[in-house]
Amino acid sequence: MIRLSALGDVALTTGVLMRWRETLGLTFTVLTRESFAPLFFRHPAVREVVGLKTDDLRGERQRRLFRALAARFRGVPLVDLHGTLRTRLLSLFWKGTVYRYPKYALTRRLFLLSGGRFGRAPLLARNVPERYAAALAPLRPQGFGRDGLSPFLAVNEDDDDWSLDALAPLVRHARPVVALHPFATHPAKAWPAAHWRELARLLADQGMAHFWIGRGDASLFASAPLTGPRGLMSLDFTNRTDLRQLIALLAQADALVTGDSGPMHLASGVSTPVVALFGPTCREWGFFPTGENDRVLQAPLACRPCSLHGKTGAACGHACMRSLTPDMVMEKLRRVLIRPPSAAPGTRADG
Repeated sequence: MIRLSALGDVALTTGVLMRWRETLGLTFTVLTRESFAPLFFRHPAVREVVGLKTDDLRGERQRRLFRALAARFRGVPLVDLHGTLRTRLLSLFWKGTVYRYPKYALTRRLFLLSGGRFGRAPLLARNVPERYAAALAPLRPQGFGRDGLSPFLAVNEDDDDWSLDALAPLVRHARPVVALHPFATHPAKAWPAAHWRELARLLADQGMAHFWIGRGDASLFASAPLTGPRGLMSLDFTNRTDLRQLIALLAQADALVTGDSGPMHLASGVSTPVVALFGPTCREWGFFPTGENDRVLQAPLACRPCSLHGKTGAACGHACMRSLTPDMVMEKLRRVLIRPPSAAPGTRADG
């Protein structure tokens, strides 16, 4: 199976691989960028991960790499869950059956350009994990269903112990603990920094501890640690964790607040509920979180969606994100945090 990027897209393949293992009895070699290889740690359906270096995915080095992979896996089927020119080039070298998923590229563009008048039904019929799963529909005509496709990420004992120690200053006196991920790949998908700071203040006032995660300019969000009557109410892990540590921290959180981002799918992979803020992107693109306790906050604006990936949005002054207030997020969070004990976070999946 090949999926090279991005973080969230690669994470979404993990549940699909589990479903294929359960229904078809298959195991996989995964081809992905080496930075995403930790996502497949102790995955029951993955026997090997081939981490590809960025420098090897250019020019003649890429062609040599693809020839070598095709020779090594001669006769083995290739499942292309990326569908780019690069992965199609690999398929030209491949000496075996190639399976591809329905990407709906033209349908998505038609929906976008028509202002949502055309293409909605097929896009809503399958989210992205379901589209991935459909790549192997020829092997299972009855399909794979929607259940059981959520991401699967394992947290080992060392990661678990590290996260417990890292969060000890918060969890020893405050619960719930909320993870905050304020960063976005594209500026149009980012919630305003002032809204994040206000949300942090509201959490502290309500006796809810929080910690910041992700990579970016932390000074915009997490200036000075907040304190409450019982002590420290915030910690800042931005730019300080590797991917395994990030997953472990999310497993300890009672909820995550984030935009349309990769960590949103990482949280789903460790059964941590999500409050997701969507602006320039929409449900039809297929990336909404699907957990029972997940909540999505979005503004009913006629200009949405304005982009396939969230690269635009300035024409309306980013109203789709600005109009989502911290009070709205707090209301969603309260609903997320009222759930049965069986849905509590932090479940270890040792694999």
